[in-house]
Amino acid sequence: MDFPRAWVEFPDPADDEQVFRCDLTWLTSRWHCVFGQGCQGIREGRADDGCCTLGAHFADEEDEERVASHVARLTPETWQFHDVGTESGWVENDEDDGERQTRRWEGACIFNNRPGFPGGQGCALHKLALREGREPLETKPDVCWQLPIRRTFEWVEQADGEQVLVVSIGEYDRRGWGPGGHDLHWWCTSAPSAHGAGEPVYLSYRPELTELMGEAGYEILAELCEQRLHAVDPRADSRFAPLPLLAPHPADPRPPRS
Repeated sequence: MDFPRAWVEFPDPADDEQVFRCDLTWLTSRWHCVFGQGCQGIREGRADDGCCTLGAHFADEEDEERVASHVARLTPETWQFHDVGTESGWVENDEDDGERQTRRWEGACIFNNRPGFPGGQGCALHKLALREGREPLETKPDVCWQLPIRRTFEWVEQADGEQVLVVSIGEYDRRGWGPGGHDLHWWCTSAPSAHGAGEPVYLSYRPELTELMGEAGYEILAELCEQRLHAVDPRADSRFAPLPLLAPHPADPRPPRS
């Protein structure tokens, strides 16, 4: 988890009291989700759960209500545990902190269709979005569609006494789970087997990053990422100088030597 990272800060073009601080090492890495394709799962012996073993905490009431509106469209053909969820509920309070979360059923999130289910393995809410031509971020709990992007907020007092809200966009590594993160059986962002995708994270996660940063903020981030990867012609008219590829992600495949 501890290695050199390249960070960049820039003002939010949509909010003059806000600054984005983004981890270019992570956002230009070649990580991709390997659920069902080599994912080892966060709990030993339950690789098929991926990171869905513990259920998903809701960010707030609005998050839960939004998910509920989509759960109403699930059917027994698309959700393996439809009967259980509709008869006795799909939400529970976490045993440790009492927070509302998706119910765990038979060892994992109740929306996680298990291997062999005719409707398809994986999150029923994710599959619902794909069937309807939506982005999964519309139907899933916030924490589910944001992973493994981590957004944090910190008010910082500047030398002149003014305050600015620093919004950090980075990698959701083991520490993001709190002290218990170190006990996870496996975690994908640090695993070389989950790196090597055709697109860097800032492209493959464009819908999610746009939702987290706004369209204007994302466009600036994308330009900085492109310049870091030398995708922008240095001779082109740009307000940013090209950035060298310093501090690559250690889990990314090494480029061949020339």
